[in-house]
Amino acid sequence: MKTTMMKPKKLQPGDKVAAVSLSWGGPGAFPHRYQAGKRQLEDEFGVNVVEMPHTLSDPSWLQKNPQARADDLMQAFADPSIKAIISTIGGDDSIRILPLLDLNVINSNPKIFMGYSDTTATHMACLKAGLVSFYGPTIMAGFAENGGLFPYLTDSVHKTLFSSAPIGSIAQNKKGWTVEFLDWADPENQSRKRKLTPSTGWKFLQGNGVHRGHLIGGCFEGLDWLRGTDFWPESEMWQGAILFLETSEESPPPTAVLRGLRTYAAMGILKELSGVIFGRPGGQVEPGQFNEYDKVISQVIAEEEGLAELPVITQMDFGHTDPMFVLPYGIQAEIDCGTQMFTIIENAVLETIS
Repeated sequence: MKTTMMKPKKLQPGDKVAAVSLSWGGPGAFPHRYQAGKRQLEDEFGVNVVEMPHTLSDPSWLQKNPQARADDLMQAFADPSIKAIISTIGGDDSIRILPLLDLNVINSNPKIFMGYSDTTATHMACLKAGLVSFYGPTIMAGFAENGGLFPYLTDSVHKTLFSSAPIGSIAQNKKGWTVEFLDWADPENQSRKRKLTPSTGWKFLQGNGVHRGHLIGGCFEGLDWLRGTDFWPESEMWQGAILFLETSEESPPPTAVLRGLRTYAAMGILKELSGVIFGRPGGQVEPGQFNEYDKVISQVIAEEEGLAELPVITQMDFGHTDPMFVLPYGIQAEIDCGTQMFTIIENAVLETIS
């Protein structure tokens, strides 16, 4: 049984959205890339993106000043004129801001917070504060897509953040995906569309029937860093949950996923779940290697833990491949193994905050 979570108010055109740099100072390193993401976000959704005091700071200075990053986030939450907060980019040290956050400020000022990858750490702070947050695109990775936004992403953002209706079934991306790296240091690359790899669809690895549960998860590596801290989810948050996981652009091998899942098993988490969904492996993993990840997932969940009825979907369109759909923490979702459908059956945002 999960803890009741607060839903933020939905976004509307004209709303002010704060850009925050919580880990790596990407906007200071590649300002043209940040500006492209800001422009495409504003043009598509009609919002007004504003920077916090240190959003554009030099990356080396930001790395040495986690307090400044934490202060930016707290200021964004506390400012009533700001309706949503979006991470500029990931990194590898947003865990350093966690002890510097005031969860009461987050709890008292519920609003949309979105990002992915290393932003997983801040999602866990929102979870601890009782706020629904959103695992989705950042300004520099997602909204700054080369040559324009993917319709698959914009459709998900509209349905998830701009509408208070139930989000509904999540369509599989049929138009191709990409992890092609085009150097951000070359501004000319910004107008070059990345090459797409044909989509082969999601893989319903195992399970029978219809299973429902609230969503919880994040980046596989980033979530693992939080084990043993005060920001690791309480045991009740795992009960009946649908766990979502995806691997980063550093391309951890299948053995890392194997060992990580064994840790979840040893902690008693896997047996508590209603389902598991995995994003397509990130980084430079060749499509021919995807099945190697599926094999270790099956090995741990079905063979070692005897959970052959637990529904598992892999190679899904979220995380470190593009385009991605948005996953709201704490919101009810459904896996229908018979029809091979994944549905977010609940709304994630409200018309007004009661």
